[in-house]
Amino acid sequence: MTFFGVKVPKMASLLVWVVIWEIIGRFELLMLFPPFSEVVMALGDVVTSRSFAEAMRITALSYLGGLGLALVVGIPLGFLMGLVPAADKMLNMWVNTFLSAPLSALVPIFMILFGLGTPTVIVTVFMFAVWIIVLDTRAGVQHISPSLLEMSHSFGARRSERFKIIFLAALPEILAGVRLGMIRGVKGVVIGQLLVSIIGVGALFSLYQQNFLMAHFWALVLLLFTLALTLAEIVARFEKRIEYYAGVRS
Repeated sequence: MTFFGVKVPKMASLLVWVVIWEIIGRFELLMLFPPFSEVVMALGDVVTSRSFAEAMRITALSYLGGLGLALVVGIPLGFLMGLVPAADKMLNMWVNTFLSAPLSALVPIFMILFGLGTPTVIVTVFMFAVWIIVLDTRAGVQHISPSLLEMSHSFGARRSERFKIIFLAALPEILAGVRLGMIRGVKGVVIGQLLVSIIGVGALFSLYQQNFLMAHFWALVLLLFTLALTLAEIVARFEKRIEYYAGVRS
């Protein structure tokens, strides 16, 4: 990024927002936004509190359970849609509908079906994450060059070997879907714990809101944002390491 001919790091834009946040907090322009410096100081109180470790344990179990289920269902379903035109015609509309639907409105239905507790949160994470994984996997499979599959047939590749070829060729898009699904899953676990089961980080959010501890509230938000971005960056770095697989499709 260049500014008046000077190359500026991307992190500079983040610093601008931090300064604006600090000014708004200092002048008390919005009561919901304490100064950013207070939020940073509250991070220590949040992380060292007794309830934080237990909240993160519950949240991590719900998140990993929902995300794992999304991977187990989403990747095979994406392969099915990418390889079988009839399945794609039948399922594509529904997958796109759920991807664009306001899933938060469905959370009360999950509560009725699965009760108040961790299962509902797991299902919420699953619903937030799975559809983007399906579509990106489908896109990766459909962008594979037909000549690649013809070559595998001509060399007498077994079905398992052809599947491996398809998987490796579609891996960049699969990982892109996983990365986006991980980010959407963080949103799903927070919404699930807030709207349905006041457990995990949802309980902490509720506690800080009720006691008007807004610095602690925003400190917890920053922690979750950092967690989501860190997970996404790990997958993104892995994406870059396997980008050469995409070359076989050109």
